[in-house]
Amino acid sequence: MGVMRAIELFAGAGGLLLGSSMAGIEHDAAVEWEHNSCNTLHLNQERGYPSLSSVNILEGDVRDVDWNRYKNVDLLSGGPPCQPFSLGGLARAALDERDMFPAMTNALAHVAPKAFIVENVKGLLRQTFSDYYSYVLLRLQHPCLAARAGETWREHYVRLSKEHTKGVHDDLRYEIVPTLVDAADYGVPQHRHRVVIVGFRSDIKAEWKFPAPTHSGAALYADQDSGVYWERHGLRRRKPVFTAPPGDPGLRPWRTVRDALCGLPNPKPSVHSHCTDHWPMNHILREGAKVYPGHTGSDVDAPSKAIKAGVHGVPGGENMLRYRNGLVRYYSVREAARLQTFPDEYAFSGSWTEAMRQIGNAVPVRLATVVASSVAVVLEKDAAVKHRELQSMPVSLGEGTALNV
Repeated sequence: MGVMRAIELFAGAGGLLLGSSMAGIEHDAAVEWEHNSCNTLHLNQERGYPSLSSVNILEGDVRDVDWNRYKNVDLLSGGPPCQPFSLGGLARAALDERDMFPAMTNALAHVAPKAFIVENVKGLLRQTFSDYYSYVLLRLQHPCLAARAGETWREHYVRLSKEHTKGVHDDLRYEIVPTLVDAADYGVPQHRHRVVIVGFRSDIKAEWKFPAPTHSGAALYADQDSGVYWERHGLRRRKPVFTAPPGDPGLRPWRTVRDALCGLPNPKPSVHSHCTDHWPMNHILREGAKVYPGHTGSDVDAPSKAIKAGVHGVPGGENMLRYRNGLVRYYSVREAARLQTFPDEYAFSGSWTEAMRQIGNAVPVRLATVVASSVAVVLEKDAAVKHRELQSMPVSLGEGTALNV
């Protein structure tokens, strides 16, 4: 089918965009309203990062984009702001003006891509939001059935439910598959539980399910218990860091913080690093890490806790490394980027706090690649089937036309 085209909404620092680019998908545009995140995108574009070379970076509200400029798009992807559903936010769902699911469905209605990928926090599945989550799924299935003037989301939900039950055949409909995943099960060195919703336009012949896990805690336990893990890192053999976790021991082992940071020198205070060419980008030591209840850091020999953006500082010790001797320190920006599987060549604009916010809000690049690759395979197969069907159609010669045989 040739090159697949995509548009990225709520692009942030570019995690989902980079991951889908690694799946062979090229982006026409990336939309992001937050200025510092746009600076990161522009910075990497100016530095010649391939995934961003031809991307039109649109800084502004996604609701203000002229979608008539973007047609024949294969994929629309994005992670609508999660604060309305996050434990770290106010958890106000539809009452929160930061809820961007309506904007996502409006873009779907106008662009009508062959497929979409939506990523959001696990908090979306909380019992408190169950009705709204069901509403979100229906809106993604029927993006053209928009709310009427003055209609509340609950009234719209009731109407959508009735139309969906009747089997309404609106002009645009998507078959969707929502899945709760832990990024650690796909090779990301971090426990990051997220809801991923994938949809295919109803005319796409898609038999899709979320890719099976490739990594497991059981495999990591076996590697540590046998000594293979410690030998790989040149360490004296120790006991596993946890009791045997569930999962298929035949898979690859979960990647740990030590695995992710392998080969990266310890960060130094900015007064010593001088940002020299040989020093890793964004790799400055942040002082002041302390242990207290609820703030204990991530064990170096296990997957990291989820990297968090934080509202007031760094929450819960997620952005802090804990060595086996109990010493702790904050992750550098480059280390956090590795835990989110960003390439080392990818730079982040802004202070430590600002860069950590961008990284904490991002989709792990590796997870994005896994999902986007599986979606691309389905679209390629559908295009191949349609091409064969077109080739096999008899040619109508019209009345009175004769064949020379």
